[in-house]
Amino acid sequence: MRRLSAPSLALTAFLVAAFLSPLAIARELPDFTVLVRENGAAVVNISTKQAAATVAQTPHSGMTIPDLPPDSPLRELFQHFLGEDGGTDEAPDDAAQSRSLGSGFIISADGYVLTNAHVVESAEEIVVRTNDFREFVATLIGADKRSDIALLKVDGEGLPTVRIGASKNLQVGEWVLAIGSPFGFDSSATAGIVSAMGRSLPTENYVPFIQTDVAINPGNSGGPLFNLDGAVVGVNSQIYSRTGGFMGLSFAIPIDVVMDVVNQLKTNGRVSRGWLGVLIQDVTRELAETFGMTQPRGALVAQVLPNSPALAADLRPGDVILSFNSQDVLISSALPPLVGATPVGKSATLQVLRQGKQQAITVKIEELPDDNQASTDEEPAVDHLANRLGLVVRDLTTDQREQLDDDANGVLVESVVSGSAEQAGLRAGDLILMLNNQQVPNLTSFNKILDTLPSGHPVAVLIQRANSRMFYAFRYQKNDRHQPHS
Repeated sequence: MRRLSAPSLALTAFLVAAFLSPLAIARELPDFTVLVRENGAAVVNISTKQAAATVAQTPHSGMTIPDLPPDSPLRELFQHFLGEDGGTDEAPDDAAQSRSLGSGFIISADGYVLTNAHVVESAEEIVVRTNDFREFVATLIGADKRSDIALLKVDGEGLPTVRIGASKNLQVGEWVLAIGSPFGFDSSATAGIVSAMGRSLPTENYVPFIQTDVAINPGNSGGPLFNLDGAVVGVNSQIYSRTGGFMGLSFAIPIDVVMDVVNQLKTNGRVSRGWLGVLIQDVTRELAETFGMTQPRGALVAQVLPNSPALAADLRPGDVILSFNSQDVLISSALPPLVGATPVGKSATLQVLRQGKQQAITVKIEELPDDNQASTDEEPAVDHLANRLGLVVRDLTTDQREQLDDDANGVLVESVVSGSAEQAGLRAGDLILMLNNQQVPNLTSFNKILDTLPSGHPVAVLIQRANSRMFYAFRYQKNDRHQPHS
């Protein structure tokens, strides 16, 4: 038998590997065919009929038709499927109505259906259509705007259903698949991976979103997000887009959050959430140094709301919340979901950093309110020379004090000249409430604190701007003194 030389063996091994490697890679990629076949029937199309005057945007949250030329075929496509500017299939005498399209999925054989709250908002009629073209007029059981979840009910028996999974087990990099009706194209499947967990969006404080790169477009709203086991792990809700279409950033509501909302809507018709009563912000690197922290982390309390659980527990502006019921709070956006998920009336333990020392604070969680609620003028004293921070400040007038919150005292910034405060972002009209972690009730106190500030060290200042409060950090040199511009 002829033996192969070493170079021949190496060449043979290389050719075999080159031939087999694509097959091996193909075997490692997920096959979604069974998942779609088994679950597609439970995913539905949702259309709503609304008074035209109530339709202010497309059915996909935060999305509008892109700025396209009037004669562009793409504009016609968007108008047709998004229902703006008369782009519907309604008859002329029904022009006072507008149809919106979204997705949903059946969670029980007797007809409970989940979708997004924004899909059915202001709807006069909700129609659920299955992929075998059956149509049902749905009843709205309840909707929760804060989580963007709506629960519908249709009359039916033996309907196909999805299997509910657990979003807490998801990992970044895991494959996921969405089924929905983008632009009205029913039963469209798109796949991708989990890009991040626990994302906070500016207008959604109580949902730790799942971020994916699954292609989600207008009409996918309310549809399910599946894992490879065929279980629903999220409800597709929002996308980030500069064009009106998919750009690789999609956000889904975790199914663990969704099912808690569903159970409350079924039982009470409304959703109750825990409330702490603080306004918070992230701890920046500069602020961390002012608080004696080795690294930035936690939720910095900028304001304690009146008549709140936080006020009753003696939480204070300048406190940094490091953990909530033994769960670390690395960034401020991690705190609201933890508080919101806490049962009303239960006590929670907060680990707080206050003036460089950690301490435990127990607070009794209350229910989140529907809305966050929070004579002759006397001549105010004015520091006409810009102080070492580059600010011209003065005391508040009597009328100004009466218009502020009960706990709002401080000095008003008349102008920002230059220096550390300007670089930090302070503006004329800001109200300085705290300086170097000390309350500032008036101009006299402000100047006394200012005289004691260490030169060259970071300093934190708490300001109120309009109805919000925020900490800023800056450095300054003690020998700096500025003259205001004339």
